[in-house]
Amino acid sequence: MHQKKIITMKNTLISVCGLNCETCEARIATITNDDVLRKKTAEQWQKMFNSPEINPSSINCTGCRMDGVKIAHCNDCKIRSCAQNKGHQTCGDCNDLESCELVSMVHKFSPDALTNLKNIHN
Repeated sequence: MHQKKIITMKNTLISVCGLNCETCEARIATITNDDVLRKKTAEQWQKMFNSPEINPSSINCTGCRMDGVKIAHCNDCKIRSCAQNKGHQTCGDCNDLESCELVSMVHKFSPDALTNLKNIHN
């Protein structure tokens, strides 16, 4: 019988695209119910993603592959949809990981995400 990969890497939550959810400010703010961190994160993300619609009330997430609330744009995440449609837990399960234009957007601003995906399979 084929077993699924474990969704943690050394007790670290890794998203579909490889981001480390355990260190994500949105997840930390959600888990700790920290409104100050929500505000700080919203301000940072507004600038980082050039998205003025991000506000503190939108900073709620339990982790990409965990049950619970997600950041609004995660519900429409093309990367997550692609992996799910292919039956993958993460992009690390895909043979196209290194050449995929979709997930490369994330890896450009967070090279550690690519490393995380590679480490899951080692």
